[in-house]
Amino acid sequence: MKPTAPPTTSAELFSAISGIRVLVIGDLMLDRYVWGRVNRISPEAPVPVLDVTTDEARLGGAANVALNLAALGAHVLLCGTIGDDASGEHFRSVMAEQGLSDAGLVTVSGRPTTTKTRIIGGSQHLLRVDRETTANLSAEAADALRQRIHELMHESGAEPFHAIVFEDYDKGLLSPPLIQDVIAHSQGIPVLVDPKHRNFFAYAGCTVFKPNLKELGEGLGRPLNRLDSASLQSAVHALRQRMPHALTLLTLSEQGVLLCDATGEFHHLPAHVRSIVDVSGAGDTVVSVMAACVATGLDPLRAAALANLAGGLVCEAVGVVPIDAAQLAEEARQHGVLS
Repeated sequence: MKPTAPPTTSAELFSAISGIRVLVIGDLMLDRYVWGRVNRISPEAPVPVLDVTTDEARLGGAANVALNLAALGAHVLLCGTIGDDASGEHFRSVMAEQGLSDAGLVTVSGRPTTTKTRIIGGSQHLLRVDRETTANLSAEAADALRQRIHELMHESGAEPFHAIVFEDYDKGLLSPPLIQDVIAHSQGIPVLVDPKHRNFFAYAGCTVFKPNLKELGEGLGRPLNRLDSASLQSAVHALRQRMPHALTLLTLSEQGVLLCDATGEFHHLPAHVRSIVDVSGAGDTVVSVMAACVATGLDPLRAAALANLAGGLVCEAVGVVPIDAAQLAEEARQHGVLS
């Protein structure tokens, strides 16, 4: 059960997170990794030859948001579609291995499960192979997804959700009618959004909107410089006028994050010095930590500071990985975000 008073320490925060339920809605992916060593160039073409040592599969896309939330201690339900294919079955099996419920999954025949295969030599990405379709869901599949979401949100006897997260990867799952339907029925539950271009302005009324610099620039149709504070603030104001929402969290890569709070005041939180290896999945981690914090009642500025910390931490690992809660708690104490 959600705490009645906002947490003030790391111990209180993570204890509070263990009592929240979060619904994650978005594009699901199976991330495959083929690891190996490169010792020679192929005699058939000027390309490296990979001697494979490991082949593994991880949950990606919106599923990585769910993994991050679960790693923080939250109870998570993941909702999205998979194909009626081998990758879809593999996706379910990896979910089970990770302790996630598949009650929110909708299987769509004739539509492949999005699968991204990364070929890695040592710690160097050599190639990525994508198998997917980005067309909008059929009317039948969209209706089935909407019905599943309604069932999850109004499940008899279940404790209500404390946050809803939209994780949009532009793969055709989300649509403006579905998005607005969920927001309209959220009944005061915080709704957080990690957007992409196709539905960028469809989230009016959400609680937290978290674009990155590229997404904001593309959405507004204007070039943006992460070092130009005045232009960034102007862009965020334009976004909020066109699509009203409570909090804007703009991620700026090595420049950290820019938070515009409910009063319109801006707060720039610089990035912390890291040994960056791979930025894959950093945005998933930022929105996950922000969702968990907002759900517990933590004030937005400290929530943004913790999310900023977390986004940097996961960039120190190769591939898409969820946050380490113990490491995050320790860094939060070291940097004075939480005692």
